[in-house]
Amino acid sequence: MPQTPMAADAPLPRAPLLRIEDLKIVFSSPDEADVEAVRQVDLTLLPGRTLCLVGESGCGKSVTARAILRLLDRNARIERGRIVFSPPGGDPVDLAGLEPNGLPIRKVRGNHIAMIFQEPMSSLSPVHTIGDQIDEVIVLHQRLDRKAARRRTIDLLDQVGIPGARERADSYPFQLSGGLRQRAMIAMALSCTPQLLIADEPTTALDVTTQAQILDLLRQLQHEFGMTMLFITHDLGVVAEIADEVAVMYLGDVVEQGDVFELFRAPQHPYTRALMSSIPPMARKADRRRLMPIKGTVPSPADRPAGCAFQGRCPAAFGPCAATRPVQLQIGERHSARCHLLDPAHQLSGVSA
Repeated sequence: MPQTPMAADAPLPRAPLLRIEDLKIVFSSPDEADVEAVRQVDLTLLPGRTLCLVGESGCGKSVTARAILRLLDRNARIERGRIVFSPPGGDPVDLAGLEPNGLPIRKVRGNHIAMIFQEPMSSLSPVHTIGDQIDEVIVLHQRLDRKAARRRTIDLLDQVGIPGARERADSYPFQLSGGLRQRAMIAMALSCTPQLLIADEPTTALDVTTQAQILDLLRQLQHEFGMTMLFITHDLGVVAEIADEVAVMYLGDVVEQGDVFELFRAPQHPYTRALMSSIPPMARKADRRRLMPIKGTVPSPADRPAGCAFQGRCPAAFGPCAATRPVQLQIGERHSARCHLLDPAHQLSGVSA
């Protein structure tokens, strides 16, 4: 497994930059009952480190991330929980308590917390040049005049590796390749030197060579800017490249979280193990094992099973899984999982992992 930016035994900063506590997000419609998309999420983002949020599509990763900036759909609401952002030198603020369109959250978006998305073409305006769009963010948050903002924009485009930055600033998004568009999105996100960068599947739509370049760029910029990153992905290879901590989500629950080295060395939850078994190993051809896909698909939140959400796909499911939702159990100082197999009460009854 490739080395991540910090070693497993590196000292952890004590004060979190952002804490998500007991977060519950509900979607509603006029014709149907409320649906829990996110059930009870607790996450801690430490300064200068990268937390990867992992899981299949439909597990609530992007909804959780968008809730931080109050970018949820109109039919979604935060029903319970706190999102406490503690900027350096500033007072902590509960982002979950802010109005989605109010001035306080607009001052946070792009300025203190920025976000890059999976597909830049759906996020960039097709009728404005790349330079004009980045200029606008800088003028809005940094209060620079247009000439100073354009100089800053060109510097940023050059910093993220866009060749001919001065000329490219006058290009429209459709005139750039996918990789250059993603670099332009990163430049826009970094325009106000945010403390937290949220990256929602930023490399999924790219070829593997461009993906590797973007990951290298993000690591380099994180080091230069001292940023914290929340990185959302379903690709465990990307996790191994970039993560310090990992949180595995399934159907709106964080089922396992911990230090990336510990989680890859000894995954505890059956879902995490299944994800590990479904990716090709880095081994010689003769040593390669057969891949084991996870049977079935992630259920709709509207059809959430009672008890453990993963029970219908879990090869180790037993009695309590069908009736009782597991609690989060501490496995080590920096490792926890939500699974009945790890519960000492069930192990004493003769059931073990």
